[in-house]
Amino acid sequence: MAILPIVRLGHPALRRPAEPLALGRLGERPVRRLIDDMIATMRDAEGVGLAAPQVGMAIQLFVYEAVDEDEPGGGIPLRVVVNPMLEPIPGEMVYDWEGCLSIPDLRGLVPRHPAVRVRGLDRDGGPLDYVAEGFEARIVQHEFDHLNGVVFLDRMRDLQSLAYYEEWEEFLREAATRPSKARPE
Repeated sequence: MAILPIVRLGHPALRRPAEPLALGRLGERPVRRLIDDMIATMRDAEGVGLAAPQVGMAIQLFVYEAVDEDEPGGGIPLRVVVNPMLEPIPGEMVYDWEGCLSIPDLRGLVPRHPAVRVRGLDRDGGPLDYVAEGFEARIVQHEFDHLNGVVFLDRMRDLQSLAYYEEWEEFLREAATRPSKARPE
């Protein structure tokens, strides 16, 4: 497996809609190698998701995984998603922090659906049909956006939350240690 270069904001691959991957191509050695290389690249970059356009490939394919040894089951298992379609599950949009391997060192508050139904194909061409909720739903929506030429900055409603990672960490640490502004008794 090879670690692939991840393209950064400004590269045209991030703004072009990706093409569906023909089912027959999933068994081809170059596509199987691409999937393995994307998984290795995501893990090497310590990311939780990676879409094919982020490695310069204009095909509808993304991988994701979120290892968390403190969670029952170990977090979110590895998934390979080909030619996905998403259907939002009704619910109030949820704001949370996001970053992106193609926009290194920046974080911002992004609204996302709390749950989405995912339909597509797995790495072997088998059908996928499942509901992703919470953090997994956020990852899926983020990676799906990449397949449509959209980055998390486009989804932000207020750029005032945009911050460099180092400052973001400092802000959160500072907020956690700041005394409460409770009314005196």
